[in-house]
Amino acid sequence: MAVKDLVETSVSGNTITIFSKSWCPYCKRAKALIASEFPDAQTKIYELDQMEEGSDIQDYLLEKTKQKSVPNIFINKKHVGGCDDLVALNSQGKLAALVNA
Repeated sequence: MAVKDLVETSVSGNTITIFSKSWCPYCKRAKALIASEFPDAQTKIYELDQMEEGSDIQDYLLEKTKQKSVPNIFINKKHVGGCDDLVALNSQGKLAALVNA
């Protein structure tokens, strides 16, 4: 189960993990927010459209999170959702606490 191991290892081994697609405007917005607000956070980004196993990873993420869309974002092992969820956490002042937890 290489796909499951990749996802679980990345989520547990990085402060921020983003499963993205390179062409997706919501993914670009989420990645830009993380890069500007938390440049020093240990972040791993997977561009699923550029990976051979990208669709398998997305299938596993659907099973794990019940979210089909990208970006699919995890912070400190917690699934936070997608771009709108990330932006909402930031505007509520809750994102920094989650990243720094």
